[in-house]
Order: sequence, then structure tokens, then C-alpha cells
Amino acid sequence: MHGMSSLDRVKVLVLGDSGVGKSSLVHLLCQNQVLGNPSWTVGCSVDVRIHEYKEGTPAEKTYYTELWDIGGSVGSASSVKSTRAVFYNYVNGIILVHDLTNKKSSQNLYRWSLEALNRDLPPTGVLVTNGDYDREQFADNQIPLLVIGTKLDQIPEQKRNDVLSRTAFLAEDFNAEEINLDCTNTRYLAAGSSNAVKLSRFFDKVIEKRYFSRDSTQIPGFPDRKRLGSGMPKSFHYD
Repeated sequence: MHGMSSLDRVKVLVLGDSGVGKSSLVHLLCQNQVLGNPSWTVGCSVDVRIHEYKEGTPAEKTYYTELWDIGGSVGSASSVKSTRAVFYNYVNGIILVHDLTNKKSSQNLYRWSLEALNRDLPPTGVLVTNGDYDREQFADNQIPLLVIGTKLDQIPEQKRNDVLSRTAFLAEDFNAEEINLDCTNTRYLAAGSSNAVKLSRFFDKVIEKRYFSRDSTQIPGFPDRKRLGSGMPKSFHYD
């Protein structure tokens, strides 16, 4: 395999309320192991997953997928939001994380995604009359989204159907695939499982959009390839 530094990379945001398990999820996705002792994420932490694009085909190629775990809460003051907005530059994909036992965390995904996608728009007209979100806002979104529900193990068997049909609507609103899992158990992402396939398809889509789609240069705010590294925090580098 050629030198690590020559690998192309994509940037994927991991968004969702504090406490939904974003750090545990990122650890599972990148290290393929359970995070022993999660702590609160302050600001932003970045981890890297090596992804085989179009695995098993002649077009297979290795990419770095950077997972940017953004801390904080969606209801925070605009000063906090503007500080956070710096992390939203040059984004290639977004993973929206909610806790299946906490309905509020699911509802807040609308606000998180709008903050990330329309980072320069004032928060007007977000809600339409009856308190539902306007699906049209996501209709022309070019950035691939994936919805992940955590703490699946904590939903009692008799409630599971209700909860999962509610989250299916959520994923549909975002025009996104969804995965529901328990981050303390690696078997939910076992190789060859339908979750692993969905995950792989999502990362393929992110890479496809960034490097192979005809219109990839037209996404506003995207740098050309030479400057891709410029969105990186200075302290963050690969060995």
C-alpha cells in the first residue's frame, strides 16, 4: 500500500445532542472496538476511519474518512454557534446521531442539520405552520446524510416497533439511510451485516460526490483538490 500521506480524504461531520453517544459511535466506526470510558467532547475531536471505496471491485481505492465529532448543544447561544460554524467548512458528508430512548434528541437532528447545511442563514422560516419541518429544505441538499440511532438495546421489546417506525420517518425526511445500534456491542456493525453494508454505501456516496461526480466542483464553498488540507485544524495531522 502506498504511503499513508498520499491517501485522499473526505470530511464527515458527526452531529447530535450531547449524551447521545457520538464519541462511542466514532470510536466504534474508526477503531472497531467499544470505547471503555467515554467523556464529554469539548469543541471538536477528529478520528479517522480507513474506508475501501467500491470494495471488492476493480475500482477499489483506499480513502481516509475523517469523522469530526462536534460537541455542544443545538440550543446554544449564537456566539457558540458561530464558533462552531468553523467546523462546518468543506463538509463532504454528515452523520446525524440520536438516542433512541430520547425523543428530543431525534427532533433536534432537524436543527443540527440545518445549522450545518445553512450555516450562513439566519434561523428564520425553519418551522412551518404546524410545527413540522419543511422537507423541501433537504430536497436540494447535495451532501450525503446518514441517520444513526443509538442505545437500541435500551428500548424494551414491546416498544421497539413504535420507536423504529418513528425513526424511519425521520430518515425519510432527511432522504437518508438509517442504522440503529448499540455502540457497546461490535456485532451491530459486523462485516457483511446489513448495517455494515449501509455504512459502506454511505461512505462510498460521500467519496463519489467529492471525487467523482461531475458537479463536485459546483458545491459552494468547496475548495479544489489541491487545497483540501486547508480545512484541517493545525494541530491535527497524520503520521
